[in-house]
Amino acid sequence: MIENLALVAHAKEDVRVEPLPEPAPEPSEAVVEIAYGGICGSDLHYWLHGAAGQSILREPMVLGHEIVGTVLAAAADGSGPAVGARVAVHPATPIDDGSAPFPADRPNLSPAGTYLGSAARLPHTDGAFARRVALPARMLRAIPDGLSLRLAVLAEPAAVAWHGVGQAGDVAGRRVLVIGTGPIGALAIAVAKHHGAAEIVATDLHEHPRSLATRLGARALDATDAQAIAAVHADVVIESSGTVPGLAAAISGARRGGTVVMLGLQRAGDVAVPMASAIARELTLVGSFRFNDEIDEVLAALADGSLDAEAVISHELPIDQAREALVLARDASVSSKVLLTFAADAHEGVKA
Repeated sequence: MIENLALVAHAKEDVRVEPLPEPAPEPSEAVVEIAYGGICGSDLHYWLHGAAGQSILREPMVLGHEIVGTVLAAAADGSGPAVGARVAVHPATPIDDGSAPFPADRPNLSPAGTYLGSAARLPHTDGAFARRVALPARMLRAIPDGLSLRLAVLAEPAAVAWHGVGQAGDVAGRRVLVIGTGPIGALAIAVAKHHGAAEIVATDLHEHPRSLATRLGARALDATDAQAIAAVHADVVIESSGTVPGLAAAISGARRGGTVVMLGLQRAGDVAVPMASAIARELTLVGSFRFNDEIDEVLAALADGSLDAEAVISHELPIDQAREALVLARDASVSSKVLLTFAADAHEGVKA
Protein backbone atom coordinates (compact mmCIF):
# COMPACT_ATOMS: atom_id res chain seq x y z
CA MET A 1 0.00 0.00 0.00
CA ILE A 2 1.34 3.43 -0.93
CA GLU A 3 2.41 5.86 1.78
CA ASN A 4 -0.48 7.68 3.44
CA LEU A 5 0.64 11.23 2.66
CA ALA A 6 -1.23 14.10 4.28
CA LEU A 7 -1.10 17.90 4.39
CA VAL A 8 -0.44 18.96 7.99
CA ALA A 9 -0.34 22.50 9.40
CA HIS A 10 2.17 22.88 12.23
CA ALA A 11 2.31 26.64 12.69
CA LYS A 12 2.16 29.91 10.77
CA GLU A 13 3.91 29.40 7.40
CA ASP A 14 4.74 25.82 8.40
CA VAL A 15 2.63 23.37 6.42
CA ARG A 16 4.15 20.00 5.57
CA VAL A 17 3.36 17.01 3.37
CA GLU A 18 4.14 14.07 5.63
CA PRO A 19 3.11 10.44 6.13
CA LEU A 20 0.40 9.50 8.60
CA PRO A 21 -0.23 6.14 10.26
CA GLU A 22 -2.95 4.08 8.67
CA PRO A 23 -6.39 5.08 10.00
CA ALA A 24 -7.76 3.12 12.95
CA PRO A 25 -11.53 3.58 12.67
CA GLU A 26 -14.02 3.56 15.52
CA PRO A 27 -16.99 1.16 15.01
CA SER A 28 -19.08 4.03 13.62
CA GLU A 29 -16.36 5.16 11.19
CA ALA A 30 -15.55 4.12 7.65
CA VAL A 31 -12.13 4.25 6.02
CA VAL A 32 -12.24 6.41 2.90
CA GLU A 33 -9.65 6.60 0.14
CA ILE A 34 -9.59 10.28 -0.75
CA ALA A 35 -9.56 11.14 -4.45
CA TYR A 36 -9.87 14.95 -4.52
CA GLY A 37 -9.67 17.76 -1.99
CA GLY A 38 -10.55 21.39 -2.63
CA ILE A 39 -8.43 24.07 -0.97
CA CYS A 40 -10.59 26.44 1.08
CA GLY A 41 -9.87 29.90 2.39
CA SER A 42 -9.61 28.50 5.92
CA ASP A 43 -6.81 26.16 4.80
CA LEU A 44 -4.96 29.19 3.42
CA HIS A 45 -5.44 31.11 6.67
CA TYR A 46 -3.98 28.28 8.77
CA TRP A 47 -0.98 28.22 6.42
CA LEU A 48 -0.44 31.97 6.19
CA HIS A 49 -1.46 33.12 9.67
CA GLY A 50 -1.56 30.06 11.91
CA ALA A 51 -5.22 30.85 12.53
CA ALA A 52 -8.55 31.11 10.77
CA GLY A 53 -10.41 33.96 12.44
CA GLN A 54 -10.55 33.13 16.15
CA SER A 55 -9.51 29.50 15.57
CA ILE A 56 -5.83 29.51 16.51
CA LEU A 57 -3.52 26.64 15.60
CA ARG A 58 -2.02 25.23 18.81
CA GLU A 59 -0.98 21.75 17.69
CA PRO A 60 -0.32 20.00 14.35
CA MET A 61 -3.54 19.51 12.39
CA VAL A 62 -4.41 17.79 9.12
CA LEU A 63 -6.05 20.36 6.83
CA GLY A 64 -8.98 19.90 4.51
CA HIS A 65 -12.76 19.57 4.62
CA GLU A 66 -13.74 19.66 0.95
CA ILE A 67 -13.16 16.01 0.04
CA VAL A 68 -14.55 13.08 -1.94
CA GLY A 69 -13.42 9.49 -2.26
CA THR A 70 -14.26 5.80 -2.14
CA VAL A 71 -15.08 3.65 0.89
CA LEU A 72 -12.27 1.17 1.55
CA ALA A 73 -13.73 -0.29 4.75
CA ALA A 74 -17.33 0.15 5.85
CA ALA A 75 -18.20 1.10 9.43
CA ALA A 76 -18.11 -1.98 11.65
CA ASP A 77 -21.45 -1.12 13.27
CA GLY A 78 -23.21 -1.47 9.90
CA SER A 79 -24.01 2.20 9.49
CA GLY A 80 -23.17 4.15 6.37
CA PRO A 81 -22.25 3.12 2.83
CA ALA A 82 -20.70 -0.17 1.74
CA VAL A 83 -17.20 -0.86 0.50
CA GLY A 84 -16.69 0.62 -2.95
CA ALA A 85 -19.25 3.39 -2.54
CA ARG A 86 -18.23 6.78 -3.89
CA VAL A 87 -18.88 9.43 -1.28
CA ALA A 88 -18.83 13.15 -0.60
CA VAL A 89 -18.40 14.38 2.96
CA HIS A 90 -20.49 16.65 5.17
CA PRO A 91 -17.72 17.84 7.51
CA ALA A 92 -19.81 19.15 10.41
CA THR A 93 -20.57 17.57 13.77
CA PRO A 94 -23.31 19.50 15.58
CA ILE A 95 -23.00 19.39 19.39
CA ASP A 96 -25.51 20.76 21.87
CA ASP A 97 -23.55 21.23 25.10
CA GLY A 98 -26.14 23.53 26.64
CA SER A 99 -23.88 26.57 26.43
CA ALA A 100 -26.23 28.56 24.20
CA PRO A 101 -29.62 27.84 22.61
CA PHE A 102 -29.96 27.43 18.85
CA PRO A 103 -32.82 26.38 16.55
CA ALA A 104 -33.13 22.61 16.33
CA ASP A 105 -33.60 22.81 12.55
CA ARG A 106 -30.39 24.85 12.13
CA PRO A 107 -27.60 22.64 13.51
CA ASN A 108 -25.03 24.77 11.67
CA LEU A 109 -25.52 27.25 14.53
CA SER A 110 -24.53 24.71 17.19
CA PRO A 111 -22.07 26.68 19.37
CA ALA A 112 -20.02 23.63 20.36
CA GLY A 113 -20.07 21.98 16.94
CA THR A 114 -16.89 20.86 15.22
CA TYR A 115 -15.77 20.85 11.60
CA LEU A 116 -13.12 18.83 9.82
CA GLY A 117 -9.84 20.72 9.63
CA SER A 118 -10.71 23.23 12.36
CA ALA A 119 -8.61 24.54 15.24
CA ALA A 120 -11.60 26.06 17.01
CA ARG A 121 -11.29 23.53 19.82
CA LEU A 122 -8.48 21.68 21.56
CA PRO A 123 -7.67 19.01 20.66
CA HIS A 124 -8.17 20.21 17.09
CA THR A 125 -10.44 18.42 14.65
CA ASP A 126 -8.20 16.92 11.98
CA GLY A 127 -9.22 17.38 8.37
CA ALA A 128 -9.05 14.85 5.56
CA PHE A 129 -6.30 15.98 3.18
CA ALA A 130 -4.74 12.52 3.27
CA ARG A 131 -4.79 9.46 1.04
CA ARG A 132 -6.73 7.41 3.59
CA VAL A 133 -8.81 8.69 6.51
CA ALA A 134 -11.34 7.36 8.99
CA LEU A 135 -14.56 9.38 8.96
CA PRO A 136 -17.87 9.03 10.81
CA ALA A 137 -20.27 7.12 8.58
CA ARG A 138 -22.96 9.75 9.22
CA MET A 139 -20.81 12.31 7.37
CA LEU A 140 -20.77 10.33 4.14
CA ARG A 141 -23.11 11.13 1.26
CA ALA A 142 -23.45 8.81 -1.72
CA ILE A 143 -22.39 10.42 -4.98
CA PRO A 144 -25.09 9.89 -7.64
CA ASP A 145 -24.29 7.67 -10.60
CA GLY A 146 -22.90 9.67 -13.50
CA LEU A 147 -21.41 12.40 -11.32
CA SER A 148 -17.62 12.34 -11.37
CA LEU A 149 -15.59 12.49 -8.18
CA ARG A 150 -13.80 15.52 -9.60
CA LEU A 151 -17.00 17.52 -9.98
CA ALA A 152 -18.52 16.16 -6.77
CA VAL A 153 -15.68 17.72 -4.76
CA LEU A 154 -17.49 21.04 -5.28
CA ALA A 155 -20.44 19.78 -3.22
CA GLU A 156 -19.22 21.17 0.12
CA PRO A 157 -18.37 24.73 -1.03
CA ALA A 158 -21.41 24.78 -3.32
CA ALA A 159 -23.56 23.87 -0.30
CA VAL A 160 -22.13 26.92 1.48
CA ALA A 161 -23.19 29.05 -1.51
CA TRP A 162 -26.57 27.27 -1.74
CA HIS A 163 -27.26 28.02 1.92
CA GLY A 164 -26.18 31.64 1.46
CA VAL A 165 -28.43 32.25 -1.53
CA GLY A 166 -31.25 30.55 0.37
CA GLN A 167 -30.89 33.02 3.21
CA ALA A 168 -32.33 35.65 0.85
CA GLY A 169 -35.45 33.60 0.14
CA ASP A 170 -36.71 32.95 -3.39
CA VAL A 171 -34.42 34.63 -5.94
CA ALA A 172 -36.36 33.47 -9.01
CA GLY A 173 -37.00 36.40 -11.33
CA ARG A 174 -34.91 38.76 -9.21
CA ARG A 175 -31.72 40.73 -9.82
CA VAL A 176 -28.82 39.33 -7.82
CA LEU A 177 -25.49 41.07 -7.16
CA VAL A 178 -22.53 38.96 -6.00
CA ILE A 179 -19.69 40.90 -4.35
CA GLY A 180 -16.40 39.03 -4.79
CA THR A 181 -16.00 36.22 -7.31
CA GLY A 182 -13.65 33.93 -5.46
CA PRO A 183 -14.66 30.26 -5.40
CA ILE A 184 -17.63 30.79 -3.07
CA GLY A 185 -18.79 33.87 -4.95
CA ALA A 186 -18.47 32.02 -8.26
CA LEU A 187 -20.51 29.15 -6.84
CA ALA A 188 -23.09 31.66 -5.59
CA ILE A 189 -23.45 32.84 -9.19
CA ALA A 190 -24.01 29.25 -10.33
CA VAL A 191 -26.55 28.67 -7.55
CA ALA A 192 -28.42 31.91 -8.28
CA LYS A 193 -28.63 30.90 -11.94
CA HIS A 194 -29.88 27.44 -10.93
CA HIS A 195 -32.53 29.07 -8.74
CA GLY A 196 -33.86 31.18 -11.61
CA ALA A 197 -32.43 34.66 -11.00
CA ALA A 198 -33.46 36.99 -13.81
CA GLU A 199 -30.12 38.81 -13.85
CA ILE A 200 -26.83 38.27 -12.06
CA VAL A 201 -24.13 40.91 -11.67
CA ALA A 202 -20.79 40.10 -10.07
CA THR A 203 -17.79 42.14 -8.96
CA ASP A 204 -14.13 41.45 -8.37
CA LEU A 205 -10.79 43.25 -8.31
CA HIS A 206 -9.15 40.88 -10.81
CA GLU A 207 -9.74 40.03 -14.44
CA HIS A 208 -9.55 36.24 -13.97
CA PRO A 209 -12.52 35.97 -11.58
CA ARG A 210 -14.47 38.54 -13.59
CA SER A 211 -13.95 36.38 -16.67
CA LEU A 212 -15.11 33.34 -14.70
CA ALA A 213 -18.22 35.26 -13.59
CA THR A 214 -19.03 35.93 -17.25
CA ARG A 215 -18.60 32.25 -18.12
CA LEU A 216 -21.02 31.37 -15.34
CA GLY A 217 -23.65 33.73 -16.71
CA ALA A 218 -23.14 36.99 -14.81
CA ARG A 219 -22.38 40.52 -15.94
CA ALA A 220 -19.03 41.43 -14.42
CA LEU A 221 -18.02 44.74 -12.86
CA ASP A 222 -14.70 45.99 -11.55
CA ALA A 223 -14.94 46.04 -7.76
CA THR A 224 -13.38 49.51 -7.69
CA ASP A 225 -16.18 51.00 -9.83
CA ALA A 226 -18.34 52.28 -6.98
CA GLN A 227 -20.67 54.20 -9.27
CA ALA A 228 -21.47 51.16 -11.41
CA ILE A 229 -22.07 49.00 -8.33
CA ALA A 230 -24.41 51.57 -6.78
CA ALA A 231 -26.36 51.68 -10.05
CA VAL A 232 -27.17 47.93 -9.94
CA HIS A 233 -30.08 48.32 -7.48
CA ALA A 234 -30.10 44.59 -6.80
CA ASP A 235 -33.03 42.87 -5.12
CA VAL A 236 -30.56 40.52 -3.44
CA VAL A 237 -26.85 41.03 -2.75
CA ILE A 238 -24.56 38.16 -1.80
CA GLU A 239 -21.48 39.57 -0.07
CA SER A 240 -18.89 36.84 -0.54
CA SER A 241 -15.61 38.75 -0.33
CA GLY A 242 -15.52 38.85 3.47
CA THR A 243 -13.93 42.30 3.33
CA VAL A 244 -14.93 45.64 4.83
CA PRO A 245 -15.00 47.39 1.41
CA GLY A 246 -17.00 44.46 0.05
CA LEU A 247 -19.68 44.84 2.71
CA ALA A 248 -19.92 48.57 2.01
CA ALA A 249 -20.26 47.84 -1.71
CA ALA A 250 -22.95 45.27 -0.99
CA ILE A 251 -25.02 47.82 0.91
CA SER A 252 -24.56 50.43 -1.82
CA GLY A 253 -25.54 47.96 -4.56
CA ALA A 254 -28.83 46.92 -2.98
CA ARG A 255 -32.11 48.53 -3.99
CA ARG A 256 -34.31 50.15 -1.37
CA GLY A 257 -35.97 47.40 0.61
CA GLY A 258 -33.47 44.86 -0.69
CA THR A 259 -31.65 42.05 1.09
CA VAL A 260 -27.92 41.72 1.75
CA VAL A 261 -26.64 38.26 2.66
CA MET A 262 -23.33 38.37 4.53
CA LEU A 263 -21.81 35.15 3.24
CA GLY A 264 -18.14 36.14 3.42
CA LEU A 265 -16.77 35.88 6.95
CA GLN A 266 -15.57 39.27 8.16
CA ARG A 267 -12.49 39.64 10.33
CA ALA A 268 -12.88 39.35 14.08
CA GLY A 269 -13.66 42.51 16.03
CA ASP A 270 -15.49 45.66 15.04
CA VAL A 271 -16.07 46.33 11.35
CA ALA A 272 -17.01 49.70 9.86
CA VAL A 273 -20.38 49.44 8.08
CA PRO A 274 -22.45 52.22 6.41
CA MET A 275 -25.40 51.49 8.67
CA ALA A 276 -27.14 54.82 8.11
CA SER A 277 -27.60 53.91 4.45
CA ALA A 278 -28.83 50.42 5.33
CA ILE A 279 -31.34 51.84 7.83
CA ALA A 280 -32.63 54.68 5.67
CA ARG A 281 -33.23 52.31 2.76
CA GLU A 282 -34.74 49.59 4.99
CA LEU A 283 -32.30 46.90 3.90
CA THR A 284 -32.44 43.44 5.40
CA LEU A 285 -28.98 42.27 6.46
CA VAL A 286 -28.77 38.55 7.15
CA GLY A 287 -25.86 36.31 8.07
CA SER A 288 -24.98 32.97 6.52
CA PHE A 289 -22.79 30.34 8.17
CA ARG A 290 -21.80 27.02 6.59
CA PHE A 291 -24.86 24.88 5.71
CA ASN A 292 -27.17 22.12 6.92
CA ASP A 293 -28.49 19.45 4.54
CA GLU A 294 -28.12 21.54 1.37
CA ILE A 295 -25.24 19.29 0.31
CA ASP A 296 -27.79 16.64 -0.68
CA GLU A 297 -29.60 19.06 -3.00
CA VAL A 298 -26.27 20.21 -4.42
CA LEU A 299 -25.17 16.65 -5.25
CA ALA A 300 -28.46 16.02 -7.04
CA ALA A 301 -28.19 19.29 -8.99
CA LEU A 302 -24.57 18.63 -9.98
CA ALA A 303 -25.57 15.14 -11.12
CA ASP A 304 -28.47 16.24 -13.32
CA GLY A 305 -26.50 19.16 -14.76
CA SER A 306 -28.86 21.86 -13.50
CA LEU A 307 -26.06 23.31 -11.36
CA ASP A 308 -23.38 24.28 -13.86
CA ALA A 309 -20.26 24.80 -11.75
CA GLU A 310 -17.38 22.92 -13.38
CA ALA A 311 -15.80 26.16 -14.61
CA VAL A 312 -15.03 27.05 -10.98
CA ILE A 313 -12.25 24.40 -10.92
CA SER A 314 -9.07 26.00 -12.24
CA HIS A 315 -6.15 23.76 -11.20
CA GLU A 316 -5.34 20.24 -10.01
CA LEU A 317 -2.07 19.26 -8.34
CA PRO A 318 -1.01 16.06 -6.56
CA ILE A 319 -0.65 15.95 -2.79
CA ASP A 320 3.14 15.94 -2.98
CA GLN A 321 2.89 19.37 -4.67
CA ALA A 322 0.56 20.77 -2.01
CA ARG A 323 2.83 23.74 -1.31
CA GLU A 324 2.59 24.84 -4.94
CA ALA A 325 -1.18 24.30 -4.80
CA LEU A 326 -1.50 26.58 -1.77
CA VAL A 327 0.51 29.30 -3.51
CA LEU A 328 -1.79 29.04 -6.54
CA ALA A 329 -4.95 29.09 -4.43
CA ARG A 330 -3.70 32.18 -2.61
CA ASP A 331 -3.43 34.15 -5.87
CA ALA A 332 -6.99 35.09 -6.86
CA SER A 333 -5.69 36.79 -9.99
CA VAL A 334 -4.84 33.43 -11.59
CA SER A 335 -6.92 30.77 -9.84
CA SER A 336 -10.33 29.89 -8.51
CA LYS A 337 -10.90 26.46 -6.95
CA VAL A 338 -7.61 24.57 -6.70
CA LEU A 339 -7.85 20.81 -6.18
CA LEU A 340 -5.43 18.38 -4.60
CA THR A 341 -5.37 14.86 -6.01
CA PHE A 342 -4.36 11.93 -3.81
CA ALA A 343 -3.79 8.97 -6.13
CA ALA A 344 -0.16 7.81 -6.36
CA ASP A 345 -0.06 8.43 -10.11
CA ALA A 346 -1.66 11.88 -10.00
CA HIS A 347 -0.16 14.51 -12.25
CA GLU A 348 -0.53 18.27 -12.34
CA GLY A 349 -3.32 19.44 -14.58
CA VAL A 350 -4.80 22.82 -15.40
CA LYS A 351 -8.35 23.19 -16.64
CA ALA A 352 -8.52 25.24 -19.81
